[in-house]
Amino acid sequence: MPQIAQLAATYSSQIFWMLVFFGFTFFVVGRGMVPKVMETVAQRDKQIADDLFAAERARKQADEEEASWRARENANRAEAQALIADARGKAAAATADRLAAAQSVIDGTLAAAESRIAEACRSAAAEIEDVAADATRDIVSRVAGLSLDDSAVRSAVKENLVHG
Repeated sequence: MPQIAQLAATYSSQIFWMLVFFGFTFFVVGRGMVPKVMETVAQRDKQIADDLFAAERARKQADEEEASWRARENANRAEAQALIADARGKAAAATADRLAAAQSVIDGTLAAAESRIAEACRSAAAEIEDVAADATRDIVSRVAGLSLDDSAVRSAVKENLVHG
């Protein structure tokens, strides 16, 4: 094969150009581009670490603010509950006062009504007694032809009404 025969003649020149090419590639890529890429990666890692640290700090601050907000909210809720309880107590007292006043008016009206009823009963009883005495006197005078004293008739009717 003729290519193999040429190998000895061109071997040294191929090695030379291979070393020149790899040397050039080493210096351009290895010394020029790789450090820039590594620096970019390091900056990116640093930026990520800084962002994570800032996020952690912000999370802790948010947790602290949430805890203080919850404490304020609980205090406000307790205060509102106290105000509600106070308002309920005042409303209950006012209702009790109004009920007592209404009960007092009702009791007064009831007492007046009972008094009127008792007076009406006494008046009715006296009227019944008068009618019974008049009827008794008329019956006795018509049946027996006697004329009785008004006080005797009234006492007899009263005794009869009381004892039945």
